[in-house]
Amino acid sequence: MPEDATTPDTPEPHESPEHHTEDTVSTNHTIEIGDESIAYTATAGRVLLRDDDGTKRASFFFTAYVNDDTDPAERPIVFAFNGGPGSSSVWLHFGLFGPKRVALDEEGAAVSIPARLVDNEQSILDRADVVFIDPVGTGFSRGIPDDESKAFHHFTRDIESVGEFIHLYLSRHNRWASPVYLAGESYGTTRSAALGLHLLDRYGLALSGMMLISSVLDFATAPFDKKTFTFPLGADIPYVLFLPTYAAAAWYHGVIALEHRDRPLREFLDEVEQFAMTDYLVALLQGDWLPEDRFAAIAERVAGYTGLPVDYVTRYRLRIEIMRFCKSLLRDQARVVGRLDARVTGIERFADGDAMETDPSYDVILTTYSAAANDHLRRTLGYASDLPYEILSFDVNQAWDYEDFKNAKVDVADHLRQVMSRNPHMKVFVANGYYDLATPYFATEHTFSHLGLDPDLRTNVEMGYYEAGHMMYIHRPSLERLAADLRGFLDGTTG
Repeated sequence: MPEDATTPDTPEPHESPEHHTEDTVSTNHTIEIGDESIAYTATAGRVLLRDDDGTKRASFFFTAYVNDDTDPAERPIVFAFNGGPGSSSVWLHFGLFGPKRVALDEEGAAVSIPARLVDNEQSILDRADVVFIDPVGTGFSRGIPDDESKAFHHFTRDIESVGEFIHLYLSRHNRWASPVYLAGESYGTTRSAALGLHLLDRYGLALSGMMLISSVLDFATAPFDKKTFTFPLGADIPYVLFLPTYAAAAWYHGVIALEHRDRPLREFLDEVEQFAMTDYLVALLQGDWLPEDRFAAIAERVAGYTGLPVDYVTRYRLRIEIMRFCKSLLRDQARVVGRLDARVTGIERFADGDAMETDPSYDVILTTYSAAANDHLRRTLGYASDLPYEILSFDVNQAWDYEDFKNAKVDVADHLRQVMSRNPHMKVFVANGYYDLATPYFATEHTFSHLGLDPDLRTNVEMGYYEAGHMMYIHRPSLERLAADLRGFLDGTTG
């Protein structure tokens, strides 16, 4: 246990069911960030959500880190969560914002198994307090009774319940005068956009900012079938939006056309984006009307940019779907590339076919973050629970109800436009990984360029780009740049 921690005796397990009771445990720590020594209090525990008549509906687990030496009324506070849906907050907690991070090498691989935690010198605790939220069905959060958890696996009820937790936290800890931020990753960015509008309408809470990590607001830009990860027939825009990330992956692995291999990545992507939005887009929209000579010319360019064989591009009529790309890019090396992070490669039993056995970039992080989270919460913070800490529940993910978007793609871009229009002081920072094939950066740019924001508000959006994947912070250089960008963002929105 760190010398600066003052952890109380481990509490006895609660009488069953343990999650029907509110409980918290607090410990005191210090961390060095830059040349500053910061004393902070860590609090882990459950908050109960209740109906108006007092009936318990759910227990929300959270972990909060609060600077001891600042005035809470003026101190910014960040509410952070991951996505999935069905993911706990573990990735942002132990990868980016928290005072401890998983020990990884420069590129993002674990340095030991089981993983260990080290001080996170990039933590934003020198600028803001952070509260990590685990929505119902993730972490230690559960419905009451247990089988009611499924009621929260719903687009609107998830937003309402997370909003209720934030309201309770601000009220109980006297933080209504603090500048308030939301930080979401992946589906957490979807939640953030809708949650920002809900907090404004329901509680009159005007946010100071949002931090969107690997953003997806309009699911039509990445309309995957959940089982096959293929694009629907006739949906041509996603192929255009994914092409630059395919090209970035091919550039990273050195399999693009020879004339591009020594070019800087950003210069190369500028050319690919121009092609994607002009000749490639027009060719796809023409469909079978595209002349054969023009088809052949486009196929050559797609192959040159993506590292795929020309006959492969031709076979699929210029349209390369995500899992086919991951499976095919390094097929001659008997390797597959990751969807979350195309820098990562994996080994599978069979090199042929289009389906991957698993995403190697997810396998890299799952076990390291799981062990580290359980150890930190139970041993360092002294929070006792017999429940499994649900890192990422695929059951929750598959059961998620998008009732609000029946017969339509999920789209919360206009939620964000409304929030920004009604609260022109709110700023948005968007972090993009060049090698992210789950939420490609070009798709994010497309969404934000179609928000319909008033010209006076467009400068309220800031984009950051990093040479890593969906969780760009596992890459040490990207972590350092992202942390610096986020500090600058906080400084610029609280001054």
